[in-house]
Amino acid sequence: MDFVGKKIGYAVTGSFCTFDKTLRAVQNLVDLGADVYPIFSYSCKMDTRFTTSNAFVTKMREICGKNGIISIQEAEPIGPKSYLDIVVIAPCTGNTLAKLANGITDSPVLMAAKAHLRNEKPLLLAISTNDALSMNLKNIGQLMNMKHIYFVPFGQDDHEKKPNSMIAHLELLPESIAAALKERQLQPILVSRM
Repeated sequence: MDFVGKKIGYAVTGSFCTFDKTLRAVQNLVDLGADVYPIFSYSCKMDTRFTTSNAFVTKMREICGKNGIISIQEAEPIGPKSYLDIVVIAPCTGNTLAKLANGITDSPVLMAAKAHLRNEKPLLLAISTNDALSMNLKNIGQLMNMKHIYFVPFGQDDHEKKPNSMIAHLELLPESIAAALKERQLQPILVSRM
């Protein structure tokens, strides 16, 4: 798949356990020729047992060749300047899903999504949440019915220990982007472990 000339906003929220996969997914997009603009939620400033904030943000910046967006004020011009072809939120936590579904804009990632959607361009969500099949199921359903919002196919990541948890299959990110740019949802949307 060739993404030469495509400008992709890549927004990162919590779900720290997926940050290694996120870095690999971003590197893959860059290798495919995409011009990737990193967008960081406030949670990216946290050190965790998986990585330090500085290590993750520095690596994202190196891969993309850009400092990225780290504030609501920096994200707002995405709307009027309309310079991105698509915005991807990966990982997209349950917190972000709930706020997006209810029109709450209190982070750089949510402002980027709101600003981008005003231009009627695709927003692609790669969910990673422990409450996808419980508290956030209604938000997922609501977002699936909204215009210009698409999902990377997802499934349960550990049905025995975390039966309500679902995670996107980031290996399907390029195909999901290609479909969303054509205003299509990649199918099937629910997939078992690969």
